[in-house]
Amino acid sequence: MVFVMASLPLALVWHLAKLQVVPAQDKGYEFLQSEGEARTQRSEVLNAYRGVITDRNGELLAVSTPVTSIYANPQRLNPEQHNALAKALGESPKKLSARIAKYTNKQFMYLARHLPPQEAETILRHRFAGVFSETEYQRFYPAGEVAAHVVGFTNINDHGQEGIELAFDQYLAGSPGAKQVVKDLKGNIVREDGLLKAPVSGQDITLSLDLRLQYLAYRELASAVKKQGAKSGSVVVMDVKTGEVLAMANQPAYNPNDRSSIKPAQLRNRALTDVFEPGSTVKPLTMMAALESGKYHLNDTINTSPGYVMVGRKALLDPKDYGVMSLTKIITKSSQVGITKIALSLEPVQIRDMFYRMGLGQSSGTGFPGESIGVLPNRNRWHPIEVATLAFGYGLNVNTVQLAQAYAAIADGGEFKSASLLKVDKSAVAKHSAVNATIAQEVLNMMKTVPQPGGTATRAQIDAYPVAGKTGTAHKVSSDGYADDRHTALFAGVAPADNPRLVAIVVINEPSDGHYFGGEAAAPVFAKIVEESLKVLRVTPELPALQTAQVVGF
Repeated sequence: MVFVMASLPLALVWHLAKLQVVPAQDKGYEFLQSEGEARTQRSEVLNAYRGVITDRNGELLAVSTPVTSIYANPQRLNPEQHNALAKALGESPKKLSARIAKYTNKQFMYLARHLPPQEAETILRHRFAGVFSETEYQRFYPAGEVAAHVVGFTNINDHGQEGIELAFDQYLAGSPGAKQVVKDLKGNIVREDGLLKAPVSGQDITLSLDLRLQYLAYRELASAVKKQGAKSGSVVVMDVKTGEVLAMANQPAYNPNDRSSIKPAQLRNRALTDVFEPGSTVKPLTMMAALESGKYHLNDTINTSPGYVMVGRKALLDPKDYGVMSLTKIITKSSQVGITKIALSLEPVQIRDMFYRMGLGQSSGTGFPGESIGVLPNRNRWHPIEVATLAFGYGLNVNTVQLAQAYAAIADGGEFKSASLLKVDKSAVAKHSAVNATIAQEVLNMMKTVPQPGGTATRAQIDAYPVAGKTGTAHKVSSDGYADDRHTALFAGVAPADNPRLVAIVVINEPSDGHYFGGEAAAPVFAKIVEESLKVLRVTPELPALQTAQVVGF
């Protein structure tokens, strides 16, 4: 009996050595080893660093910072530690217990997300049973609400939700990695066994925005919308030669760093998602169609007496009887009668085709999520009133960027370029001729008279730089047709007019201070933004302005 009892430990030691030390030839050893590893080895996710978003000059617009998230295995939490854990988390014990109760059948729950590392360390120092941590990344937006509508934001899991963050989510996100660890029965990591897969950081993105111009556009638009009591507004500033969007601002705005009280209406990038009837801002496009048709030439005149024209039962009016007008004066005064008579003498398809070639009613090509392309009607049979209203900007819908593309084409000798929210190589800009360069220049010269004395937008003129542009004032649609007390005020302009560098479109939606004409509500905003922008870009002022400045001792 003593011999048998003494041999049992030796037999046990031999069995253990056979299982764990001496490699066996049969599959039992491999099976037991794999089972042991399956119970102790785990794969931990290594989060990838999300790519940085910058403006064209390298200024940060979106960057990720490392943070610590605290999580727990609810089945291994010690109920006796709930009060202490709640105190460490800054949460009431009752609320924490209620949260834990929802996860009693789970093995994972977050206790706190995206804490500063030092704050998380204070909690982890208590070594609560079943409580662990992981490193994540939190997105931060240095420009705040100034560039929010373009940049967008990510959710708590670092997935893009709006703007560029959403449009280029996979490009920015990269791919996570993994490491192998050994855990004890309580889930604590006792050893790291090495890297299984290295995380791959996301790609960086350089936007076309110039943050200096973006601040200018945001500031002036916010001030104008507030002062005029408008419902909303948009501004787009575009590089004439490349189609790059240098500034895109909207009101109302939101702060992507604090989204606790955001309303859905604040999230819309209205320059791309909202459409409107462009009103008289498309009259230069109608004039280009007239010149292209061969029926009209630069020195032709139109008799607009007696100040109105009947189209069917509808009377289209000018503010006064302008009499015989040159084609240039029709643009200068924004004559409804003049442009209607021209339009009715053309084939409707000639006007529509011009609008289409200038980018209206089609995607701007930015790839921005949620863009509205608007409506450019195409009919087999056009009624005269439909032709007339199309010619002066009713019966079609466009967004702000589409209008900017059209004016950029006029300013660049008829060369059309799709808009871009990404910085582009100037030598690789894709463009095509939308209209003859001579015709584009003639219409640009007509638009130079609009900000001059006698034009509809004298408040758009800039002292040091000549401006070309066009006002627009469109009635908004209500349940009973076009409303008399609701308007969209617009100004579309180019500067410097003699050597175009920038195109800017200003849209003020429903100003309520009584000044709703484009020349009153939108033109001054254009002047302030463009003047400062040209100075920031160090565009040389025109010589006549310099001479005037020297005379007055500037």
